[in-house]
Amino acid sequence: MERYSSEYEAPDAPPDENALKLIEVLRPGQIQGIDTALLNACDHRWRKVAWVVGTVMDNMPDRVPGIPDSFYAKRVAEMVATGRLEAQGDLSRMRYSEVRLAAGVVR
Repeated sequence: MERYSSEYEAPDAPPDENALKLIEVLRPGQIQGIDTALLNACDHRWRKVAWVVGTVMDNMPDRVPGIPDSFYAKRVAEMVATGRLEAQGDLSRMRYSEVRLAAGVVR
């Protein structure tokens, strides 16, 4: 097993088999709710992806138990890809990346 220093850690772990089963049955409305909560946690100032994800997971009243933080981070990366968020750093490692609302995006 490869060891990583505190300066560089492995990418975030992908969901395990049980989590993948839970993710597969998420309804579109549930995914939209996650996306909305993630966008609401963002600002026009840079915020760590880990902070955004943790805030949403801690405060989402209808959160589905067992959905891992890596799924939320993947949703953040997808919003970066579609231009709703801007990013800096390594999105495969949520502690080493930051996001903010893209110019013109209103929550």
